[in-house]
Amino acid sequence: MANIKSAKKRVLVAKTRTERNKAIRSKVKTYVKKVNAAIEAGDKAVAAEALKNAISEIDKAQSKGVYHANTASRKVARLSKAVSAME
Repeated sequence: MANIKSAKKRVLVAKTRTERNKAIRSKVKTYVKKVNAAIEAGDKAVAAEALKNAISEIDKAQSKGVYHANTASRKVARLSKAVSAME
């Protein structure tokens, strides 16, 4: 364990940031699952609405530094492609 005060603070800050990032990633996964569920059900209108919400959450995560810009873009592209491919 750290002995220096600044090192102790870094440990606490890292823990706080890790928890925040986990929560944000979990939220994104939930929205992605909603899109995938709508695609499986075959409901394009619901899938489009869920996609809109998922893109919003992915963009928020990217702006907070949880996801790299390319990762966020890839996730959005794959979801959009899946919804567009629906009949």
